[in-house]
Amino acid sequence: MPQRTVAVVGGGQLARMMQQAAVGLQVRLIALVESPESATAQVVPDSRVGRADDAEALAALAHEADVLTFEHEHVPNATLAALRAEGHPVEPGPEALVHAQDKVVMRERLAELGVPCPRWAVARSAEDVTRFGEAVGWPVVVKTPRGGYDGKGVAVVDRDETVPFPLDAEQPLLLEEHVPFTRELAVLVARRPGGELRTWPVVETIQRGGVCAEVVSPAPGLSPTTMRQAEGVGRLVAEGLGVTGVLAVEMFLVETPGGDRLLVNELAMRPHNSGHVTIDAHTTSQFEQHLRAVLDLPLGDTTQREPWAVMANLLGSELEEPSDAYPTLMTELPHAKVHLYGKEVRPGRKLGHVTIVGDDVDTLRVQAARAIEILSGRRRA
Repeated sequence: MPQRTVAVVGGGQLARMMQQAAVGLQVRLIALVESPESATAQVVPDSRVGRADDAEALAALAHEADVLTFEHEHVPNATLAALRAEGHPVEPGPEALVHAQDKVVMRERLAELGVPCPRWAVARSAEDVTRFGEAVGWPVVVKTPRGGYDGKGVAVVDRDETVPFPLDAEQPLLLEEHVPFTRELAVLVARRPGGELRTWPVVETIQRGGVCAEVVSPAPGLSPTTMRQAEGVGRLVAEGLGVTGVLAVEMFLVETPGGDRLLVNELAMRPHNSGHVTIDAHTTSQFEQHLRAVLDLPLGDTTQREPWAVMANLLGSELEEPSDAYPTLMTELPHAKVHLYGKEVRPGRKLGHVTIVGDDVDTLRVQAARAIEILSGRRRA
């Protein structure tokens, strides 16, 4: 049977879960992976080992596919632009992707669009850091513009503390005010090349050690006005940057006497950890939607099928193989949906996630935490 082919750069869990959606859509997925043992290579038969910055490997992948897409942003923008110039569809395009690759470029463009953000500045010297801290208050958040994720490349620096990253006039750092946020939210938006947009319900993300540990959908206690504002910000960013595929917009919620304020923290132009809940809780998952969008197919419905859904990440395990805990988990929590990524166990590593849906959010959070406790091999306190 004729099939469309999507090429994905990256061998982690995101491309792995993209394969599940590709099977249902009769889409052929080919992947450029870092290792033949990677999470993606285990489930995508047509995986090729290569580096994401290898222009020849990217070109070979693009030649075989109807469209080239990504599960991470660490791909040379110039190479993608060259592929586009040769007529190969690349989605999201390099002119959009650069905003997820470089945080300074992102802040500049979001400011032009009028998107609410924390106060920020660029630092090329220790004096720049001091000047910014005196202006907005201490501590300040220092970020490397490129390469950071899951808390890496981010530091909170107080007065008289040393910045832990090199200060270089040629490679400046991004400074942001330390926002006194109440909660962290995320909105996922999918956009086709022609402009059709879909959003999922706004979720709350709970971070531990700079890594997402739990997602609650929809965000509990969020007013309809704030929900609409968050979705509107997501749409504004997707349209303003010309994104194709799934876009995750992470936000801070700041409660003030005058009402809630939303400030955009980070962007990701690909399926995102905050959207894993969509696999089991929504009519169309983020992975299916991403494939639809990059292939310019009509987007799917994003309705949540149950009142509440909770997704919890498995971050490390004391078990050599977390699936050994299946008999206990499946007996105690038969309604829990488990997704393991086929990764070697290491401390703090994202090994999988569990999603539970139902009518009572507090119960679901307790059950999701219990599921992770079982998979991690840790005893109750």
